[in-house]
Amino acid sequence: MNERADFLKTVAPFDTLPDEVLETVAAQLQEISFKKDTIIYQEGVSKMKGVDIIVKGSYESFFYDSMQNKRLPEEHGPGFCYGGVSILLNRRQSLRTVMATKGTLVYFLHRRDFRTLCRTYESFFHHFSAEFGKRMQNEEFAHFFKRPANFEESYLAADQLYTRKIGSVEYRSIVQCKDSTPIFEAAKVMAKQKVSCLFVTDDAGKIIGYVTDITLRDLVIAQKRNPDDAVQTIMANPVVSVDAGAYVYEALLMMFSTKTRYLLVERDGEFIGSLSRNKLLSEEAESPLVFVQAVKSAVSDEELKKKWEAVPAFVNQLLQRGVNAQIANQVITTIADTIAQKVIEQVIADMGPPPARFVFMVLGSEGRKEQTFKTDQDNAIIYEDKANEHREEVRAYFLELADRVSTRLNNTGFVFCSGGFMAKNPKWTHSLSHWKRNYEYWMDESIPETVINFSTFFDCRSIYGDESIITELHDFIKELLQKPLDKLFFHMAKNALQYEPPLTFFRNIRTFTKGSREVFDIKRTMSPIVDMIRVYALKHSIFKVNTGERLKALYEKGIFNEADYHELSQSYYFLMSMRLKKQARQLMYDHTDPDNYIDINGLTNIEQVTLKEIFRVIQQFQSRLKMSFTNSLLG
Repeated sequence: MNERADFLKTVAPFDTLPDEVLETVAAQLQEISFKKDTIIYQEGVSKMKGVDIIVKGSYESFFYDSMQNKRLPEEHGPGFCYGGVSILLNRRQSLRTVMATKGTLVYFLHRRDFRTLCRTYESFFHHFSAEFGKRMQNEEFAHFFKRPANFEESYLAADQLYTRKIGSVEYRSIVQCKDSTPIFEAAKVMAKQKVSCLFVTDDAGKIIGYVTDITLRDLVIAQKRNPDDAVQTIMANPVVSVDAGAYVYEALLMMFSTKTRYLLVERDGEFIGSLSRNKLLSEEAESPLVFVQAVKSAVSDEELKKKWEAVPAFVNQLLQRGVNAQIANQVITTIADTIAQKVIEQVIADMGPPPARFVFMVLGSEGRKEQTFKTDQDNAIIYEDKANEHREEVRAYFLELADRVSTRLNNTGFVFCSGGFMAKNPKWTHSLSHWKRNYEYWMDESIPETVINFSTFFDCRSIYGDESIITELHDFIKELLQKPLDKLFFHMAKNALQYEPPLTFFRNIRTFTKGSREVFDIKRTMSPIVDMIRVYALKHSIFKVNTGERLKALYEKGIFNEADYHELSQSYYFLMSMRLKKQARQLMYDHTDPDNYIDINGLTNIEQVTLKEIFRVIQQFQSRLKMSFTNSLLG
């Protein structure tokens, strides 16, 4: 019997296993060393990949209380097996926080093999269940084990995902080759440097693309391509970069939205390294953004629906931890986009390649990246113009694509738009030239109905397809905006003035009765801010899609001063946070469809005072809007 098997004979409950089984188990063990004071697992946070058997050194395990004091500390020396109870009885979450002492060496056994032993040998399993039963007899242990999972009470009290900068993450050196390098030589460089991504440069040394292990598999081996071909024939682009001063969550969202798995890290205009998506996800393994990766691997509408239904719970958790509503919106939008992209890709795989370049765009709140949980489909399709003889064939393809995508999105939880603003409606699936005529008509005609259409479709962005199509449309709109459009801005301003904040003459919040509750409509409260910012953005040719981004651009152009910027931004995202929390609670706890009605009696005094101040801010800016675009203080 080998050395490892001999050691296992001294460890409970492995000492109860037959010798031939111990030999097999010993062959599966991995040796892992830890430095002094290394935090190995965090209570209620870390997912156990297997069990650790201490060979040398020791583990210290404990709970943290709300003041970050160690509670019930224990030291475990050689022969102790940690992780069994966590895997079997705590949904794989580490039961306690574990720290290694100096020179600790452990044998690691994967949970797959561990569970096999538990299923096969009852006495082996009973050892861990009995250990847990004894521990639960300790009143203090039971208290800490049963307390609700709360991020603030864990070791990671500060949520690093939203505070950590890219510069603090360990990145890899950039490995590169010239675009003329033969494919086989590029593969040799990747093997020698042990990298999964190789960046490609032109003769001037500028990075113009990249190749990955997947590239070599899919485009070289699978297609039997000549390995002597130049690497530029298989490289992918564009290359996406992120500033070292950006936040980790921004980089992850960028990766998911651009579908890239690798980012170049930039500082002061120079590339200083590269990061992989897997690296960032492993750095933030417990963040909600890991959920996006699970969405990308879903294979059915039912699975996608379950993923979407799970979103309110962790978004609510983010908001409860004080994360800004703008970030929460970005997370919701990224997941919604990922689901839609997944559906579009699957439909195209079923239908065959599109007969023309196209873009699938989203509109309204989704177009602004301000989606909530009470949402329906707002989307459209723009495809490139084709010769007359192919026009009907092309249109028939995209109408069917639109119908299939809209139907499947409806099945996953993004219900049909009651107003018909979706690609499934033939009115909103058309060629680029047709769309240009739409926008020109809406802007020239400028009556209330066409202005509503223009406002809806101005808040648009691409989530799938050829970005150059929507860029060409934006360039066309910019040209139209050079003409005198006082009538358009007048009606857009009138729309922003339709809603009056629910503030009485005596500065109380005006409500209406819904059932047994006194409520106000928070969506209508937010609408004036969205509408006002849109008018100013159009007036100054700002094509940012997000209300917050538009507001920041207006501040940077000097249209709003710093006080204006902060007042409107803080007001808008306070309302958004309140709206998201309310809708999440309805879905999670009440199991009812979310709405936009806020019960005034459910608000704290501080929230009510804050709302009154926000309503006052909105009224002030509405007065300014009246003077700027309607030439009347009375509107």
